[in-house]
Amino acid sequence: MSVAPAPVDTAGFRRVFGHFCTGVTVITTADREGPAGFACQAFAPLSLDPPLVLFCVRSESATGERIRQAGAFAVNVLAEAQRPLSRLFGTHGADRFTGVGWTPAPSGAPILDGVLAWADCRIEAVHPGGDHDVVIGRVTTLGDGLPARPLLFHRGRYRTTADSAGGLPHRFDWPAPDDWI
Repeated sequence: MSVAPAPVDTAGFRRVFGHFCTGVTVITTADREGPAGFACQAFAPLSLDPPLVLFCVRSESATGERIRQAGAFAVNVLAEAQRPLSRLFGTHGADRFTGVGWTPAPSGAPILDGVLAWADCRIEAVHPGGDHDVVIGRVTTLGDGLPARPLLFHRGRYRTTADSAGGLPHRFDWPAPDDWI
């Protein structure tokens, strides 16, 4: 079977890659103006040694600029019950921190209450990537949060994991810790 090349448009790109399930994070920072943050699906661990992560942010994002200027950020991994928090941090122009509980990480970036896990990071590099910037951060502090299921995003909707029938675990166990990253 051969497939003829076709132009790639934004809607098609979003539709096709909507099949790729992602976790939902909120990337935060703090500066003289106060706390700032945005909901981010384009996040990934990058390296174990040194411990690096990456996230992508729109190049013209005011929050992204504040993160770059601060030089530090926190990654907040959201739990399934935090859909409203994801929506809040994904809404342009919203007052994102009103009524939201948080604690400062060592860098001062907000660690949101109730997250599954978090990482405090300092920026190592920023690379242009089309209409986004790829921000690479060195993890300086890690934290586990509440034991809950993750908030996922798939095909334009929030999802979560579910326990399998028969009492089987709802996660897949890798044979060795070095097999994944």
